[in-house]
Amino acid sequence: MSDEKQLSLDKLVSLTKRRGFIYPGSEIYGGLAGTWDYGPLGVELKRNIENAWWKRFVHDRSDMFGLDSAILMNAKVWEASGHVKGFTDPMVECFKCKRRFRADHVEGKTCPECGGELGEARSFNLMFRTFIGPVDDSSAQIYLRPENAQGMFVDFKQVLDSLHPKLPFGIAQAGRAFRNEIAPGEFLFRVREFDLMEFEYFIHEKDWEKLFEMWLKEIWAWLDFLGLDRKKIYLHEIPDGERAHYSKRTIDIEYQFPFGMKELCAIAYRTDYDLKSNIEKSGKDLTYFDEETKERFIPHVLEPTFGLDRALLATLVEAYQEEKLEGDETRVVLKLPKTLAPYKVAVFPLLANKPELTKQAEEIYKTLKPHFHTAWDDRGYIVKRYRSQDEIGTPWCITVDFDTLKDDTVTVRDRDTMKQERVKTGGLIQYFQKNILP
Repeated sequence: MSDEKQLSLDKLVSLTKRRGFIYPGSEIYGGLAGTWDYGPLGVELKRNIENAWWKRFVHDRSDMFGLDSAILMNAKVWEASGHVKGFTDPMVECFKCKRRFRADHVEGKTCPECGGELGEARSFNLMFRTFIGPVDDSSAQIYLRPENAQGMFVDFKQVLDSLHPKLPFGIAQAGRAFRNEIAPGEFLFRVREFDLMEFEYFIHEKDWEKLFEMWLKEIWAWLDFLGLDRKKIYLHEIPDGERAHYSKRTIDIEYQFPFGMKELCAIAYRTDYDLKSNIEKSGKDLTYFDEETKERFIPHVLEPTFGLDRALLATLVEAYQEEKLEGDETRVVLKLPKTLAPYKVAVFPLLANKPELTKQAEEIYKTLKPHFHTAWDDRGYIVKRYRSQDEIGTPWCITVDFDTLKDDTVTVRDRDTMKQERVKTGGLIQYFQKNILP
């Protein structure tokens, strides 16, 4: 990683901590590698992305149904899926400093940290183990889920019986997953606890190619919504021999992060592997009966999967800009899509020590807050407040000044252009509703 690329990531990490987006996990105790906490602004951005994903892929569609399956599942689920035997990474350990690395992330036999000799690579299962009940033995061993997919396969029959959907249809889920990464790093990109947004789309085998292309277009539209530059996105077709054991075709959608081109989301054709494996392992009937053709069969599956934390990181990377202003001043601004910004509007009294201005600003703040997540700021000079809101990505700032008391108008300042206009206080809600849509 070059110094220039590292510096870009360092700037982003610094901003997110300073402005309340992302905090290091367990920091007052020295931290815990691979864990991060979402602060007041980070959790808003994260929820906005997840809610937008859910609306786009579940609520706006008639062929998608939501699910929230348990994190803890019967250990047999992970035997049927192949995770117990196959969910591994190659690991090497340094004889000198005892540091461990993914074997595919280091070159040669020399430790990148201390120069010591590295041992032979061995497989390391990435699932976290825990135990059910008071006894820590193999009969009580279960796993924290490393993906959301298996909950959707296990509950496939129950969704069929409850809602009687016709093929093609999908089951969607967003939630926490866990992977005991050998070497977490690169900020939010590779962590041990994260959120996935994914769905299993059940289909007739004959339709998989055209539906694969259909979902690939939908993924492109989602990335456009996040504001990502298509020139920074690369479709990596995974070749034979490198795909997961269940996949007949997989495309990793990669994004140009500050630390390199890395996977952002993916789409896989999982065939009928998962349902068939669960049928064999559980002995339960997970087939689908087609009322029109009177056929009973095991559906095939397409799986688009999205990492919520990676989507948030890419959105921040894309939005972060430094702009040269007059003189030597540099403006740092997060040009987040307006629908995703933690705060949509900030309200200021021009002077905090003038009760008549503060009272009027408070009334506007109370009026807007039920409609938009609205910030209040009366600290310091007005330019300092603008810079603060720019750094957290607030699209509009409202300033209540002495003219407001005369003509009932306020100054509305645009984050991206820094242009200002006077708007009647009674028309503010309509003004923002009109301009907030992408």
